[in-house]
Amino acid sequence: MKKDFLWLISVLLFWGMLATSCSSSDDGNSPLPEPEPEPKTELPPARVTETVRYEKEKTTAYNIEYPSTDPLGNPVVLSGTITVGDEVDKDHPGRGLLLYNHFTVYRANQCPSKGNLDVEKFMTGSGLITISADYYGFGITEDRQQAYCISRANAQASVDALLAAKQLLKELGYSWNDDILFNVGYSQGGQTAMGVVRLIDEKYPDLHITYTFAGGGSYDIPETYRQFIRSGQTGMPSTVISVLLAYNEYAELGIPRSEIFKEPVLSHIDEWILSKRYTRSQIDDMVGTQTIADFATPTMLDLDSDLSQRYMQALEHDNLCKGWTPRKDNHIMLVHHEKDITVPVENTRNLYKFLKDAGVEDVELHDSNYFWLFTQPAHESGAIVMATYAVEKVTKILGIKTWFNIDDLAKILF
Repeated sequence: MKKDFLWLISVLLFWGMLATSCSSSDDGNSPLPEPEPEPKTELPPARVTETVRYEKEKTTAYNIEYPSTDPLGNPVVLSGTITVGDEVDKDHPGRGLLLYNHFTVYRANQCPSKGNLDVEKFMTGSGLITISADYYGFGITEDRQQAYCISRANAQASVDALLAAKQLLKELGYSWNDDILFNVGYSQGGQTAMGVVRLIDEKYPDLHITYTFAGGGSYDIPETYRQFIRSGQTGMPSTVISVLLAYNEYAELGIPRSEIFKEPVLSHIDEWILSKRYTRSQIDDMVGTQTIADFATPTMLDLDSDLSQRYMQALEHDNLCKGWTPRKDNHIMLVHHEKDITVPVENTRNLYKFLKDAGVEDVELHDSNYFWLFTQPAHESGAIVMATYAVEKVTKILGIKTWFNIDDLAKILF
């Protein structure tokens, strides 16, 4: 029995040594197998999915889908719209392009590709071709949570829409002055417009923006957080809730909602915010308060808490007032109402200082306490101020007369 056991051990050792010698290289170092390359996701090329005619406004809209990335950097197809007024056709080139970055929306049908084109139709008569991205979470991706106030994601959606539109417009037979590109946005759109400036300055040396008009945006979003906690008030509670939801999702913080929100908001987030059934004003009415402590937990309101610090780190990653090098030949107009309680004016003042310190010479700052007969809240009033200044600048650059009257502008904005 003992001999049989020793014989078995010898056989096992022999085969073990043989297997080792057969799998080894000549020098005794066996290289690790090459890992299998991850399959690349092949996205379809940009395409026009629908042509919509607006006879009353003398405008044609081309809904498009195009390759881009989601807020985590993964390949995804997004949607948007190109709008062309009747003054531009295949025999009459456009005066240039206007990249319009839309403001805060919540209901699914409020994005450009679903027909929310008031600003785009307003541009009819200017000779500019307008390009608008839906952003991630609307249009073709409306079943996903929107990347609210994540300017890196929304800027990428806008720039990719611009690149796709330039290709598709040529295929449609249009031409335009490629030396003119206006970049416009207010509120969330203002933040996105400045995100577009950062993205182009960092990654697209062949693109040049003629002029950027940005108003009322959360450029220094960590400072926005601090100002809200210090004041305890917000003009639009839906936007505060949406920022906290978006950064928790796309910065992958993994914080339970119960640690962020109080009732009754906590139990109604999916219905009120994420369902995309309601407008911003409807959501604000359902929240029913402008006092942040009524819907955010005490831990969220403590700037020294671990929870707040995690949020602050995520927000700093998207801070437009630091961490990038603007081109010195940028041309930028910033507008902000100093009494704005929806987006604190410190955002624009901090951005202005950052741009000037970086050597950008042509930066205009309009941050006064504007008074308008329309008796709108400060945040909304800033929109008409920016539109008025922007139109004056655009007409001067293009060498044209104003193509609208002020009553038409007021109807669009309010």
